[in-house]
Amino acid sequence: MKNIPVHQLKERASTGLEIRRFMAGDTPETDETLSAHRDDHYLFFVVESGMASLMIDFHKISFQENYLYYILPGQVHHRIRNEMAGGWFIAVDTLLVPPDYRKIFENRFLLQQPYLLNNIQMRHCQGVLSLMQEKYSEDDKEHFYLPVVHSLLQAFIGVVAGCYVRLSDSRFRLSRLMELSQQFKLLLVANLHKEKSPSVYASMLNVSETYLNEALKKVTGFPVSYWILNEVMLEAKRLLYYSEQNVKQIAHTLGYDDHAYFSRLFKKAEGCSPLSFRTSYRK
Repeated sequence: MKNIPVHQLKERASTGLEIRRFMAGDTPETDETLSAHRDDHYLFFVVESGMASLMIDFHKISFQENYLYYILPGQVHHRIRNEMAGGWFIAVDTLLVPPDYRKIFENRFLLQQPYLLNNIQMRHCQGVLSLMQEKYSEDDKEHFYLPVVHSLLQAFIGVVAGCYVRLSDSRFRLSRLMELSQQFKLLLVANLHKEKSPSVYASMLNVSETYLNEALKKVTGFPVSYWILNEVMLEAKRLLYYSEQNVKQIAHTLGYDDHAYFSRLFKKAEGCSPLSFRTSYRK
């Protein structure tokens, strides 16, 4: 394998969401999902029965009945076994995960671990997921189809965030590279609208641009420039989806004086124009 493939959710779903219930004995239609890859979106799993295991960033993670788990965008993973498990699979575009929830999911300095749901939490997950799948399977031309599906998704993600906020990695000592990567992400979120230069972020962190790039690559698999563009595109998609600003206003909000350049940048990164993206998500 020359490069680790990156699976993009937009190639499978136009609504930013894919939900599927899997049963014990199910097997993937192709071998693609069995090989190591990254995703540009979140994955959530709720295991209702049986056992399963994944390899995630060189760590074997095993699941049993009533386990909850998520995989972050960019994490390298592949299946080891899941033919004996039944449960739920939910793929979610990052823009549909609210910032406060992302902080809970992404600010974990060590690999996230499975969360054992109690009976009440499991019942909540199953109820929301069942209703979400039912609405997701309906005709997408129905009135308010997308807002209702996305609202149910928010309810589920809120339950997951509530579970994981109970856990803490504070008892672990951070490595220098992990700590530096986390500091960079915090700076990026705080300064994104006015600063997009990798060298400036390196200067803020009192390290060289080369060292910061190496640190980010080792921890996340991607360089500084990737994360800057990724965050810009994520914020642009949020504004296109949630706000009524036009493209020119959004470009200026994000620090681009030339809105035509911003539109070209968006199309190159996302494969469609900003207005096409807005139309697709709001249909």
